This record gives sequence, C-alpha cells and structure tokens, in this order.
Amino acid sequence: MNYEEFLARRHFTKEELLAFAHGNLVAGAPADFTARLPLPPLLMIDRILEIERTGSRGRVVAERDVRLDDWFFQSHFANDPVQPGCLGLDAVWQLLGFFCTWAGGLGSGRALGCGEVEFAGQIRPHNLVVRYELRVLRYAALSNSGAALAVADATVAVDGEAIYEIQRARVGLFRDIGYGDYPLPSAQSRGGRMVS
Repeated sequence: MNYEEFLARRHFTKEELLAFAHGNLVAGAPADFTARLPLPPLLMIDRILEIERTGSRGRVVAERDVRLDDWFFQSHFANDPVQPGCLGLDAVWQLLGFFCTWAGGLGSGRALGCGEVEFAGQIRPHNLVVRYELRVLRYAALSNSGAALAVADATVAVDGEAIYEIQRARVGLFRDIGYGDYPLPSAQSRGGRMVS
C-alpha cells in the first residue's frame, strides 16, 4: 500500500503487521519513515481491529491469539507456565508506537515509560485471545525536533476478562536514531542515555 493508504487505514491484518515489522508494508513513504514493530517472537499483536484519531486523541483495539506453544510458556515458569506481565505492557508500547507512525509521526519508536500498572489476572497456555484497548490521551508532533509523542491509558483482557490496567503509557518517535547498518559498528551502534 502507499503512504496515503496507510494513513487512511482503520484496521490491519497479521500479514500487514508482519510486513510493517519487516519494513515492507508502505511504499512511497517519507525518508524518515523508519518505525518498525518488533519481529516475532517479540511481536505481541496479531491484528489491529480499530485505529482512529480525533485531533490529539485516539483509540486502538487489537488482539493476539494465545498459542499453547508460545515461547515464553516454555521458560516462565517450569511447571507453572504464565505469560510475563511485561509482555502485555510491551504490547501496549508496540501499539502506541504504531499509532504514532499511523498518525503521521516519523522516526524510530522508543518506549518512554508509564505511570501505574496493575495486574489482576494472568494469561495461561489454554486461554484463547488477548485483547488490548488503548485510549490515546494525547498525540503531538513536535515541530522543533521532528519527534512525535503519544500517551495512552490501556486495558489488557484475556478471553473477555480485564486483567491489566496501564496508566499513562508513553512512546516517542525520534529521527536519526535508527541503527540500520546492524551488526556493523557505526554512530548508532552503542546505546546509553538519549539527549533531547
């Protein structure tokens, strides 16, 4: 699809999300269109059912199918398999970064933090579907730096029961931080504190 079609879409299939993760979904995008979703097995989203924006606010609803042989059930924990709660939080950050890009932000995405996180349940191997509902409280494109920022509250549910509540999840898109020449050493090959 071309860039204008991407910006106008209101849902995305698993195949489209995988293509986005590989950098193959959008043709004719601006040069700084460098955001990606993580590749499997870290990709925690199978489909985006709804994505919408009204001014600086928005909404994202997405799902992931639970698989009996998911990689994390093999190691977390022996004789007590459960999806790590941090992966549910990471899914929210993945979706919020995708929202920033879909809203027109450019650059590479980075999780910036969150407020309170409350876990009231768990995801086990015989559950069926995890549902993510994000309420985007603020999206802003920062003209001076070219960065974009989004803040959202989110609910994570499994098989229809809300099990996580996340407040003020934050993600930013930043230009000129991508490391496209990995694994070669380059200006972006070392991490550390980011300076704005």
